[in-house]
Amino acid sequence: MEPRVSIIMGSTSDLPVMEAAAKFLNDMQIPFEINALSAHRTPEKVEEFARNARDRGIRVIIAAAGMAAHLPGVIAAMTTLPVIGVPIKASLEGLDALLAIVQMPPGIPVATVGINGAQNAAILAAEILALADPALHLKMVAFKEDLKAKISKANEELKAVKFEYRVI
Repeated sequence: MEPRVSIIMGSTSDLPVMEAAAKFLNDMQIPFEINALSAHRTPEKVEEFARNARDRGIRVIIAAAGMAAHLPGVIAAMTTLPVIGVPIKASLEGLDALLAIVQMPPGIPVATVGINGAQNAAILAAEILALADPALHLKMVAFKEDLKAKISKANEELKAVKFEYRVI
């Protein structure tokens, strides 16, 4: 089994957030890898990873970073693979990371999800892969239908919540 998605984080302190991405990919049976690489502490390893990812079978990269948050942009500068950035709430409520990831120069795009939005990053990665994978497309359709069903169920449960002045 070869990984199709690579989850990269600036340090293992990001793992509690990035586990949501790993769980979603695992649930969808999408082979993935997960590693810590630092744009600042291991720049040579980041470059080696980014330049070789496609040849290793990676099709989408999810890169998480907090504070200076250079990792997603540095990776995007060295590959033509889609890079999805996950800003991590490390300081300034994560706004510094969000702005660092989303404000990329022309020609170096990084798709960016919300602060600590690892699950959405994995969903986006799956949707990208599903463009060329009919079986995965069907899994994603089922996932979206399940989201609708959860809301319908929640509304049915809300009907049982009683308030004196609630109008139904």
